[in-house]
Amino acid sequence: MVRQIVSVCVLALFVAPLAVADNWPAWRGPSGQGFCEEKNVPVKWSEKENVKWKITLADQGNSTPVVWGERIFLTQANKGGHVRSIMCFDRADGKKLWQNDVAYPDKERNWTPLWYANASPTTDGERIVVSFGSAGVYCYDVTGKELWKRTDLGTWEHSFGNAASPLLYGDLAIQWCGPNDGKGKNILLAVDKKTGKTVWEKEQKAGSWNTPVIFKIDGKDQMLLAMGETLKSFDPKTGDEFWHCKGMTSYCYAAPLYANGIAVGMSGYGGAAIGVKLGGSDDITKDQLWRHPKNTQRVGSGMLIGDHVYMVDENGTPRCYIAKTGEEIWKVEKRPSAGNTWGSMIHAEGRLYILMRTGETLILDASPKYNVVGINHLGKGEQTNSSLAVSNGDIFIRTFRHLYCIGGNK
Repeated sequence: MVRQIVSVCVLALFVAPLAVADNWPAWRGPSGQGFCEEKNVPVKWSEKENVKWKITLADQGNSTPVVWGERIFLTQANKGGHVRSIMCFDRADGKKLWQNDVAYPDKERNWTPLWYANASPTTDGERIVVSFGSAGVYCYDVTGKELWKRTDLGTWEHSFGNAASPLLYGDLAIQWCGPNDGKGKNILLAVDKKTGKTVWEKEQKAGSWNTPVIFKIDGKDQMLLAMGETLKSFDPKTGDEFWHCKGMTSYCYAAPLYANGIAVGMSGYGGAAIGVKLGGSDDITKDQLWRHPKNTQRVGSGMLIGDHVYMVDENGTPRCYIAKTGEEIWKVEKRPSAGNTWGSMIHAEGRLYILMRTGETLILDASPKYNVVGINHLGKGEQTNSSLAVSNGDIFIRTFRHLYCIGGNK
């Protein structure tokens, strides 16, 4: 499995050491930003065309598959979330290799009783770290042996549930614990990835659902996370805050974006989006380049590529903005797909892929000139809130009922 090292940024080496192009080790890939450096990624499939295999899943989950070598890791939870599971499959044929179940007898509030597996696992090829919400954070080796667990992190209680995936950074496993809208705390936590022991812990006033993302900014690693009305940057080694920018409006589902000295944060639930020029410290709200005070609902994360920000709103409407000004340059009068989406974009070979809740995949050109490359269908009855994973030329799609491996164009 020796292929070119992912070069989208050197970040891949920080987030998942030794990750190469044929691995998809975390939600949104090697860099955590949705970039795929592979070639010959499929652009056309259907319920029967270019499906290498398809397996049935016993329970639902909104999490994304992650892939390392010949193994796929995926979470699910039964109705009520009383059993939360991580599973390992053989990528060649989808055969289940092992499954570990975690019992949680207590009642945990959620949007529906079926969505207790929102966070995706993450792996460095030696261990898999997974968040089961109030049931704790667990670490396993690739054979399924439990290495450590943290069941002392309190309850994560919110009527919308929780969604933040673990992040591996050097010797650390970082978890955004929450959100909590009751008596619980919102904690940004880093533990030793080998032992699970706390390295640093920082309590925050507000919670959110987005997963922290690592970027190299001004020559140093910075971890961006949106929460409440604020976009923040932290030192991932210590948890200390570098800077913060106000202007968001809570319900932060989408992960922050960064490129060319500009960071972009997008609130959900009709909230604000901001673009800010980086380079300062402490409160950098004065460096805000633009602010959209109200938008349609956004759940999934977009892409910041070159000078442009790309996003698909929950209602399925594609958007493209100039990163420096916030000016919208795609004037889409009719959404291309019949479905809406909670999925997050990925970028491959100049194309943007996004999974719709109907199981369709919308493919757009990553260009300021709007163009729909295609819409691929998986058949009637499929539903999903997940995002795509790409590994060694294959696309992995998780729905409420199935896990698909899509191949072709080799």
